[in-house]
Amino acid sequence: MKKNYMPGTLKADMLLLLTALIWGVAFVAQRAGMEHMGPFIFNAVRFGLGALTLLPVIYFRKKKGIIDHALQDQGNGFLIKAGIVTGLLLFAGSSLQQVGIVYTTAGKAGFITGLYVVLVPILGLFWGQRPGLGVWAGAAMAVTGLYLLSVTDTLRIEQGDFLVLLCAVAFAFHVLAIGLFVSRVDCVKLAALQFLITAVLSLMTALVFEEIVLRSLWEGIIPILYGGVMSAGVAYTLQIVAQRQAPPGHAAILLSLESVFAVVAGWLILSEVLGSREIAGCMLMLGGMLAAQLYSFKSVE
Repeated sequence: MKKNYMPGTLKADMLLLLTALIWGVAFVAQRAGMEHMGPFIFNAVRFGLGALTLLPVIYFRKKKGIIDHALQDQGNGFLIKAGIVTGLLLFAGSSLQQVGIVYTTAGKAGFITGLYVVLVPILGLFWGQRPGLGVWAGAAMAVTGLYLLSVTDTLRIEQGDFLVLLCAVAFAFHVLAIGLFVSRVDCVKLAALQFLITAVLSLMTALVFEEIVLRSLWEGIIPILYGGVMSAGVAYTLQIVAQRQAPPGHAAILLSLESVFAVVAGWLILSEVLGSREIAGCMLMLGGMLAAQLYSFKSVE
C-alpha cells in the first residue's frame, strides 16, 4: 500500500497554523481567567506551568543529544543573564496585557498585541538597522487600523487598549532581546528560564496587590491550564519545531493569523462582536503586520 507523504514544509506550515490558533484562543482564556482572579496571580500560575511544561522537552533534547549546531553556547552564566533580561521584558509585556485585557475584548487585545511585529523593525533604528519602505507602509496601515479599532469619537484611546498597546512595545523589545541571545544559548532553556522569572515576579506582585484565594484558582483552572500548558508550553515547542523547516515568509503569514483567531474565538466563546469600523481597523492592522514582516523576508525565499 502506498503511504501518504506530506512534505516537511507543509507539515511545518500546519504546525505554525496550529500554533497561531492556540495563541489566538489564549486571549479568550486570559479574558475568562479574569472573572476568577487578579491578573498577576493568573500570570504567576500560567507561566509557572509553562516553565514546568518545557522541562520534559529539555530532558528529551538532552537525552537524545539534540544540539543546534549553529549554537555558540557561552555557558550557564550567560544563560542566566539572558533569562533575567528576557524575563523582565516578558513580565512587563504580559502584565500590561493581562491588566489591559480586563478593560477590552479578547479580539481587540489580539490585534493590538500583534503590533509588535511592526514595532520591532522600527525600534531596530536604535541599533543602526534601516527599515525599508515595506516596514513604513505597514506601520502607516497599522496606525490607521489602530485608530479605527481603538480611538473613540472624542479622540481618546480606551484604557484597556492603551495598556495592551504598551504591552506590544514591551513585546517588541522582548523580541529584539531574544534576537541578541538566541544564537548563544539553548532556546528551550531560555524560554523555560524566562517563564520562571516571569512567574516569580508575578507572584511577588500578586502577594502585594491582590488577594489570593485558592477557591478562585480552582474555579479558573481551565483558563489557567490552557494559558500555561497549551499557550506557553505546547505552542512554543510547536513553533520551535516548525520554524526549523518553514520558510520565514510562511511563518510570518501564519503566525500573524493569531490575531484573526483571537477575534473569531472571542466571538464564538465570549460572544464579543466588533462593529464595521472596528473590523476595518483589524483588517488594516493585519495588512500592516504582513507588510512589515514579508518585506523583511522577500529576499530569502
